[in-house]
Amino acid sequence: MTYTGNVAVGGPPDSREIEGLTITKLAVGPMDNNAYLLRDTSTGEALLVDAANEAPRLLELIGETPVTWIVTTHRHGDHWQALPEVQTATSAPVVAHPADAGELPVAVAREVSDGDVIRFGDAAVRVIHLRGHTPGSIALYYDADGGLAGSPHLFTGDSLFPGGPGKTTTPENFTSLMDDLEERVFGPLPDATWVYPGHGNDTTLGTERPHLAEWRARGW
Repeated sequence: MTYTGNVAVGGPPDSREIEGLTITKLAVGPMDNNAYLLRDTSTGEALLVDAANEAPRLLELIGETPVTWIVTTHRHGDHWQALPEVQTATSAPVVAHPADAGELPVAVAREVSDGDVIRFGDAAVRVIHLRGHTPGSIALYYDADGGLAGSPHLFTGDSLFPGGPGKTTTPENFTSLMDDLEERVFGPLPDATWVYPGHGNDTTLGTERPHLAEWRARGW
């Protein structure tokens, strides 16, 4: 496997083929945001995770690929700077959690909650609501309809990074995010789960799991 997930703004994307899906990661914008294009192998239909910035680069990445949905992981502006232009160019409906949908610069066509399934072609991702970084932050879980049960893939926005949870502004929000990460991510998902964050390099749940108590203790 040549995929590393180590991408840089201005540099090329990185892609990998897994069962049922091609995942392409691209770094964009002054805050080094990651955008992900998930392309269903059998139909060619795709889902874009976070039209964060640099719309021309995102549209070049998309090319002629039909985009079924654009998912915005949360309300923060660095994750949707390119959303109006990309949505107009692709005509793809926008997906977000209702708690954050009203903060986006375009109308949200589909509001999703914890456990909802988003299908594109023959592929699908499941929504995991992770409360704390923002009220409506979501992650997307892919396991090829059970075919990757031992090694699924998780797109976490700004809720989980290598080295800890995403930024929170109050102790209550921190506790909420840690509770959701432990109950909805680390509890049910295996160590081999590959984590694709909203900024920076990838990680796995197995790499991060030994540090949960440390994160709780330090409070960030």
